[in-house]
Amino acid sequence: MADAKHLLGLLLGTEEDWPRAFEHLVRRLDPALTVDGTTHRYDVERITIEPFDLRQPSRYDLVVDRLAYWYYVPREWLKKVALLDDTYLLNNPFTFQSMEKHAAYCAMIRLGLEVPETWLVPHKQPPENPRFPYTAAKYNQPFDLAEVAGKVGYPLYMKPYDGGAWVGVTRIQDEHDLRQAYDESGQRLMHLQASVEGFDVFARSLSIGAETMVMNFDPGKPMHDRYSVDHDFLTPEAGAEVETIGKVVNAFFRWEFNSCETLVRDGRVFPIDYANACPDVAITSLHYYFPWAMTALVRWSLFCTATGRRPRTDLDTRRWFDVADGGGSYAEKLAAYRGMADEYFQAEQYAEFVATQLGDLDEVAHAYFSSEEFDRVLVETVQATFPPHEHEQFVAHYRGLLRAWSDDAAR
Repeated sequence: MADAKHLLGLLLGTEEDWPRAFEHLVRRLDPALTVDGTTHRYDVERITIEPFDLRQPSRYDLVVDRLAYWYYVPREWLKKVALLDDTYLLNNPFTFQSMEKHAAYCAMIRLGLEVPETWLVPHKQPPENPRFPYTAAKYNQPFDLAEVAGKVGYPLYMKPYDGGAWVGVTRIQDEHDLRQAYDESGQRLMHLQASVEGFDVFARSLSIGAETMVMNFDPGKPMHDRYSVDHDFLTPEAGAEVETIGKVVNAFFRWEFNSCETLVRDGRVFPIDYANACPDVAITSLHYYFPWAMTALVRWSLFCTATGRRPRTDLDTRRWFDVADGGGSYAEKLAAYRGMADEYFQAEQYAEFVATQLGDLDEVAHAYFSSEEFDRVLVETVQATFPPHEHEQFVAHYRGLLRAWSDDAAR
């Protein structure tokens, strides 16, 4: 019987909590997975940034990318290993070049999803390019910002076309707010997007490979309290649609580690933000859901490498657009999209792989997330995140939530 050794790479910025959990789960599980007569074994390594030879083969079979959405050196290295080495990447470095929301909106509008009315407006301050004044004088049409906002309708949101982490997002109530926010936007290219007023639920779905967790989310609350532990906050129909939209977005763009934000009002689901190259997986925000996220990331990484899943960075948009343009109801199109998404993520094969190959992972995860070793990670994360006078309060807060997860997992 042949052996294959796989090295999983973590491309990191400032995070310490989830990488330590991921590393521990892989090493404690110490998987020896037999697929088609080959035994697959694993290790994990954190990737360092240094000069690289374009022809130097990659040492990594799969890379979890949490850095290249803003740091150009590793971004270009990821493109290199994708093009030359077929390294499996989470996420696609070509469609996640800069967390660009604009193309994501356009594509999903084409598929018929209920993206709120959205306009793009030119920069408030022009780009620093000597050719710009001539181009602008000859071709740029004058426009009335207030008139555009009136077409979108108040209240609305002004937000960067390529932003992340809510940076630069402003709620606009009237023309005064509009002009102030636009004046402050500088050279950032901005969207104006209609607000979905009176929504019932703000849902954030976190997708890791074939798995998606839909969570009750309140962006207006402090970080530690944004995710509610609530398993029945959506109707079955709305919950299925929210989950499907997240999977469809990801399959379309070849994203396998991404979050999707949707608003639900009177049973209708409005996707508002779903291009997040570095989705939130911190203990201090996910808390109860953190063990699921880490075990899902381990499961998907092992599945992709052990089964020889081929990385896909190219988009097959025509299949999707044929459904979009082919008639039928919204529900019928959504069902067709879901089938295509499940096909892309090999949903059936993945479920079988998890059931037959990873039966010990839940036990390993439960033991780890209930251990003193993980508690030290939790305490150190709280100490690094909150001011000293809040340490005791938040250590107790997160311990309680993780204990609730442990109790539920043990049932």
